[in-house]
Amino acid sequence: MGLLSRIQAELKGPKYITEAELDSSLGIIPLSRLDLNQVDCWRYRKIRGVNLGAWFTLEPWIVQAPYRSASGIRASDLDVAKGKNAQDILEDHWENFIVEKDWEWLVERGINTVRLPIGYYHLAGQEPKVIKGTDFDGYGAVYASAWEHIKKAIETAGRHGIGVLVDLHAAAGGQNHDSHCGISHGRVHMWDSDTNLQSTSIALQFLVRNLSPMANCVGVELLNEPVNNEKVQAWYEKTIACLRRISPDFPIYISDAWDLNWYSTKCGERPDFVIVDHHLYRSFTEEDRKKSGDEHAAEIRSSTKGWLAEMSKRARGNLIIGEWSAALHPESLRSDDPPEQDRQRRVFAQAQLEVFEEHTAGWFFWTYKKEKGWDAGWSFRNVIQAEILPSSFGRKRNPKLVDDEAKRDAKLEQAMRNVKFTVDRDCLTEQHRAYWTAKGGNYEFWRFSDGFLQGWKDAFMFVTFPKGSTASELGFRGEWLKRRTARHARDCGASEFIWEFEHGFNEGHDAAMSLYG
Repeated sequence: MGLLSRIQAELKGPKYITEAELDSSLGIIPLSRLDLNQVDCWRYRKIRGVNLGAWFTLEPWIVQAPYRSASGIRASDLDVAKGKNAQDILEDHWENFIVEKDWEWLVERGINTVRLPIGYYHLAGQEPKVIKGTDFDGYGAVYASAWEHIKKAIETAGRHGIGVLVDLHAAAGGQNHDSHCGISHGRVHMWDSDTNLQSTSIALQFLVRNLSPMANCVGVELLNEPVNNEKVQAWYEKTIACLRRISPDFPIYISDAWDLNWYSTKCGERPDFVIVDHHLYRSFTEEDRKKSGDEHAAEIRSSTKGWLAEMSKRARGNLIIGEWSAALHPESLRSDDPPEQDRQRRVFAQAQLEVFEEHTAGWFFWTYKKEKGWDAGWSFRNVIQAEILPSSFGRKRNPKLVDDEAKRDAKLEQAMRNVKFTVDRDCLTEQHRAYWTAKGGNYEFWRFSDGFLQGWKDAFMFVTFPKGSTASELGFRGEWLKRRTARHARDCGASEFIWEFEHGFNEGHDAAMSLYG
């Protein structure tokens, strides 16, 4: 038995509380899911990812080959579906755009998660009614094998230690004006008919039912970049309530609909695992083009940093950057000299990375690669080749520490000394006890000790996650701690001093990560 196990065996606490008492404080989290293990690391770890743009929902500026026989203006998935040999063209693309060497390349660079944009029509082979009465009605055969390709992508990613966020990029009728909604007419019709809304509901229920059992599927995103209106929030609430009847704790991601101030607050008010997704670009507006890469970087490190810190706080830490890039408007590059252009992109991209790492639970670069040409703004592969971003992300793995329990015990003893931790009858922490005793009143100091040891143990649970070239680390700490605290209450009893457990958890986690390096 290791040192950590011996100390935990000595911890004492009050009797168990009743199920009714616990449920009143837990909301919708079932008792059976309070216990967390290393499988949960997939969904709670810090995200460092890329978007696999145009693998399933196509965009002609990223890929061109699938449009070769498309109809109309050749801008959307529907244009492709209406063209000649559409099924064969798409199946060839799904088989060959992302292959084994791509997954290996991503792992080597510390990418641990991908965001996979799909359309509702990609589910038609398994759920035919999803396209009934929609723009894609009559084209189900084109997408007969799409779901099998999506499942294969998720399974292959898992084999490489990569998680997958499945993003409903294209909803029936279109949730925004862009052709990546699957249609080219540029109008928003998602909200215009019960048929479109029902199709979207069918698609999301299908996804949650089929994806929640897949360990490396880290969640589902309900919509990509919906045009904000008075209907979006109510639709989110109704849809999430429906999906929670299928899975009470599967992570659900929501777009901020370009209003992070509002949706970070709404996300933070929820009791369940809902994450708000913000997309940050600085290359499209008149204001963007007036600033150089250096000026954008300075702004990112000042006002944007403070703003994202506040948004993350409002969302209880459940905030990610679902899309960002190194792309700048040509005028922002301030030069025709390629090295200087790359320097402008570099300072801009690295400023974003620093802020996202510090103040969000993770990020996804848009996009992984393009079919043709060099693009050191939008293609992650080219950005890495141009040394605009680092060649690897995350903490380096420490095999000796990961594999050696005795060495981890030695580190724990060192951490105890650092916080003047003494294992006595009640497993107290001197520093914590002295501070609060001086303030007067009664406390339950043993809860701090319990929390410290749990935080230490959980930090190493993530860094010993046996997948990837870099170490995993806890990303959604607030959500994870909420589950740990509920389990502590179940096992040791409810109390007004639960905060001591939470404080101890944070101290133990941070001590472990500091010593890990």
